[in-house]
Amino acid sequence: MQLQLSRCPCPSAAPARCCRGRGVAVRAEHQRPSVATNAVAAPGRSASPLAPATAPGLNNAVAAPLATTNVGNSTNIRWHESMVDRRDKEMLLGQRGCILWFTGLSGSGKSTVACTLEHLLHERGHFTALLDGDNIRHGLNKDLGFSAEDRAENIRRIGEVAKLFAESGGITLTSFISPYRADRDAVRARCRTGEFLEVHMAVPIEVCEARDPKGLYKKARAGLIKNFTGIDDPYEAPLAPEITVKAYDEEGQMRSPVEMAQQILDLLDDMGYLRDPAMPTLAVASALQRKHSDGILDFSCL
Repeated sequence: MQLQLSRCPCPSAAPARCCRGRGVAVRAEHQRPSVATNAVAAPGRSASPLAPATAPGLNNAVAAPLATTNVGNSTNIRWHESMVDRRDKEMLLGQRGCILWFTGLSGSGKSTVACTLEHLLHERGHFTALLDGDNIRHGLNKDLGFSAEDRAENIRRIGEVAKLFAESGGITLTSFISPYRADRDAVRARCRTGEFLEVHMAVPIEVCEARDPKGLYKKARAGLIKNFTGIDDPYEAPLAPEITVKAYDEEGQMRSPVEMAQQILDLLDDMGYLRDPAMPTLAVASALQRKHSDGILDFSCL
């Protein structure tokens, strides 16, 4: 039987420039407006076969430029939608993308509980990203100090980064004092409904100061550190956080980081952010469907 090939849509007959060798890229080229419609060949040379035709009867119209907008100090920019839908990414990961925004005084256990929770999520097969306040100031925000203005910019930047992870289906854990309510609310306003989960580490300052793992409270009390939250700079506790983590249990016993992390994990389960542990992710389900006749799973595509 003889196969019949479809006709190549390229205007050129040059094999090296044919769309069959360039895939999707050529379709994008054909959508771009022509900019050199009156190309003239150099003396002694023939015109390029790829030069746009200007013969009478051909459509030489140039497409209208794409609409752009201005955002802040950025001008002439345009939003580009992803070719892979967020829901498809979440189905692949078996979870709902979200931001767990840990907020509380220094020494309240934000980083410790966030790290512990990430371990629990990882053990259940979930994709996470952990953004810690100290770590971020090693790179992305190393140009910022601790004034009110710099704190606001610190939170704005990390909010945008966390949002990018959540839009890709990741469970993003952020550990920042983030003392100002307005800054946290600004991050929430940039997120979808249900995407931003405020986790208030409601630990009394007396407990935090007794822990003082980095000796910061002692330095602040001695006047060696200025603008220290809880000492000479205010902390505005959340008014209605999605999750509140307390230092003591009902019997007055200090709770461990594992107990606190387990509380958050259980709430994520109840709120529908995590798949049932017995349910395989889309990738694993595909591997099960590709199972060999001898019962061995094919994980080559995972």
